[in-house]
Amino acid sequence: MALELSNIMQLLELAISGDRRSLSRLMTKIAESPQIPQFQSESSWTLGVTGPPGAGKSTLIGQMVKHWVSVGESVAVLALDPTSPITGGSFLADRIRMGGDDLGETVFVRSIASGNSPGGISPRIWPMCQALSLCGWTRIVIETVGSGQSEFRIAALADRILLVDGPDRGDIIQAEKAGILELADVIAVNKSDLPGAVSSAQSIRTSLALSGDDSREVLLVSALEGEGIEKLISTIESCEPRSERNEMIMRERLISEWDSLLVTHPEIDEIIAKLCIGSITVNEAIHILSSSIVQSRE
Repeated sequence: MALELSNIMQLLELAISGDRRSLSRLMTKIAESPQIPQFQSESSWTLGVTGPPGAGKSTLIGQMVKHWVSVGESVAVLALDPTSPITGGSFLADRIRMGGDDLGETVFVRSIASGNSPGGISPRIWPMCQALSLCGWTRIVIETVGSGQSEFRIAALADRILLVDGPDRGDIIQAEKAGILELADVIAVNKSDLPGAVSSAQSIRTSLALSGDDSREVLLVSALEGEGIEKLISTIESCEPRSERNEMIMRERLISEWDSLLVTHPEIDEIIAKLCIGSITVNEAIHILSSSIVQSRE
């Protein structure tokens, strides 16, 4: 274990010096390490981007990345792709949707399979963000699989949250049910060139106005046409991390790491098999797994 962490720190030093291959290897090591490595960066800047599948998140992020690069920022994007529960495969196509190899040396895009992490967001994303910040990336963007109850965990990873919706009002209603709308710092209605976009944005503003003191902006953008991007980025940049989210952030991070310990436990398949045949109860399974986890970390 000590050797594994030593290799990670060596890769971090090389990545800090600008070695892109070492940076890629570092991300892989963090994702695969038996123990979640811990880094600490004092100046990390992170944005979580969530929204329903098909809302145009990847294309919008690509436009935002181009703008940031044009003003001298270096941008890292961690894009979560859903893993098939049947094959275990993942398409990992976000580099294609964001513009591929045209993004340049000041951009780092890493597609990450969501794997079997509950909630679709691996706790490894947090140390990845911290490592990227230590390596000098000034803007770190995390794109989630899609909005829903599981996407609540993006709040444990990002300082700012952008919710992207399309012209279909039905998607944002689901976000309201899941609590994502409450957590978002900025809401963008993408595909503003399509019918229904304006009315969808107005409906969201009406929902926010019901609380009386909600001043969050709802912006119309078109990732395809590149419209509204500068205004969107200006609004995001003006957002300060909300201190009232700290308790929720710590709770979600704790739950996320605990879930990861559970689903990666070496005995999990054996325990599930015993549950299937009824040779142990769920309470007994919890006791076995929790005792084993505690012993392994002593």
